[in-house]
Amino acid sequence: MNSTNKTSVEVKTLDDLAALADYSLMETLSADPEATADGVDHAPRQVFSGHFVPVKPTPIENPVYIAHSENFFRELGFDDSLATSEDFMRMFSGDTSRLPEPLKKFGWATGYALSIYGSEYYEQCPFRTGNGYGDGRAVSIFEGVINGKRWEMQLKGGGRTPYCRGADGRAVLRSSIREFLAQEHMHALGVPTSRSLTLYTSKTEKVKRPWFTKGSYSRDPEVMIDEAVAITTRVAPSFIRVGQLELFGRRARKNEHPKAMEELETMVLHLIDREYSEVIDAHLPTQEKVLVLAREFRKRLTSLVANWIRVGYCQGNFNSDNCAAGGFTLDYGPFGFIDMFDPRYQPWTGGGVHFSFLNQPQAAERNFHMFCMALKPLLESDQDALDQLDEIRQGFPKVMQGEMIKMWASKLGLQTFNAALFNELVTLMVETSVDYTIFFRELSTVPEDIAPLTKSFYGDAVLNEKILNRWTEWLEKWRSLVHTTNSADINATSAESREKLSNQMKSINPKYTLREWFLVPAYKQATNGDYTLIKELQEVMTHPYAEQSKAIEEKYYREKPSEFFEIAGISHVTCSS
Repeated sequence: MNSTNKTSVEVKTLDDLAALADYSLMETLSADPEATADGVDHAPRQVFSGHFVPVKPTPIENPVYIAHSENFFRELGFDDSLATSEDFMRMFSGDTSRLPEPLKKFGWATGYALSIYGSEYYEQCPFRTGNGYGDGRAVSIFEGVINGKRWEMQLKGGGRTPYCRGADGRAVLRSSIREFLAQEHMHALGVPTSRSLTLYTSKTEKVKRPWFTKGSYSRDPEVMIDEAVAITTRVAPSFIRVGQLELFGRRARKNEHPKAMEELETMVLHLIDREYSEVIDAHLPTQEKVLVLAREFRKRLTSLVANWIRVGYCQGNFNSDNCAAGGFTLDYGPFGFIDMFDPRYQPWTGGGVHFSFLNQPQAAERNFHMFCMALKPLLESDQDALDQLDEIRQGFPKVMQGEMIKMWASKLGLQTFNAALFNELVTLMVETSVDYTIFFRELSTVPEDIAPLTKSFYGDAVLNEKILNRWTEWLEKWRSLVHTTNSADINATSAESREKLSNQMKSINPKYTLREWFLVPAYKQATNGDYTLIKELQEVMTHPYAEQSKAIEEKYYREKPSEFFEIAGISHVTCSS
């Protein structure tokens, strides 16, 4: 379904975009039989069957352009002028009433189930049944094939849907800026992710959200504040989540309605068409497709999480409904990029250790378990297939460990992972209080002594002779190992070898990551209509491996200031968005 005509297109008008529309989800899957004909369906209710609900988005009042992703526009063949054109702005700020055909006058929202760290939950559904949980404010409004690749475009903050659980269906400017910048940053880091198209805010529309008082150390929001609403459009091959498969898997398992098993199979086959068509033979029987799907998703998910840790990213809230079945990063809510290395780093106040930085492989395993559970009803008639699925599921830790070992070796510039060296490093990094990003970037210069590494030390570690001696010993061991494992080119001089290794490591270890204390000033400025810092962060964070200018380095390549530690809204965030 993804590989079609690859002729390059130019999209200069909304009519050009309309010509590329191809709504496979709406045409392949079934709509909720109780849905309205016109998409005016904005009150919380139970959705008992069907794969999606047609919903008309609610436009934000008096939309204002903030930014668009120039890089992604270029990839899609979109003209930059589109982002500020009246009809394009209208569509992507939620007004679908005047779209040229075959663009649809309404979009769609989907339901999904919730599992937290491998346990099924129903309490978050207002009806305690699981039938009212799903896209509460995310409305997809376009699907089409652009330059040979299928994309779905979704408004985050596009208004209430039947899954809104009584909320207002809006996203605020603060969280919208974070997601808009983070998606393109992750793409530039080489980590699979949904993408950012546009960001619009409202001149006049505001909503109330719980937040922290200035300078607070509280873990819980203390006040209600008025915040401007915004819509950011995120783009992905599909927005199918593990939780979505779980919803249909649970219904099939419990035989909740006569078409429950059929809906599960159709959903799984649609996922394969949307995300795995290049690796799963369309002619295979369904049961074989399911087994290949499980293996391929395992491969993608393990690689993804290893990449998160490589770049210092913590998802924060890695429930199954925030886990894309296509194996990419989705839903930038209470995420964070690590400053001072801490295996238990967790930016979300509600996240706990189970979703913390170095526990993400275990969280991914729980999500994969739920993914396999959702597939099981399709294999019930074949014990051999069930056994194979269980074997795939049980093999997750080994595959995950392999990805982690490969990732750590690459960060250290080693051809072969050395457990003793790595374990000693982790101990030193924790005891010394080391900035994760700065340390690995300085190590990438292949230093001859520890002076460059001390740039990453917080506090008074640079004054502790015992710690410095331990670091010197570790660096000597590391230098000996990298020399041994990277000396295959017998014709290269030591300087050439060192430069080659340094460049290789710098392509693995970014210089710049989107730390929360960079984001806070940007969204505070934006509340006053000043988008300068957003533009600057766009530029810096889409070139995370580049050295960039001295001024940029002084501003963005530095340790977190001590006054920001433990401060609410900077060191930790809530799901308030």
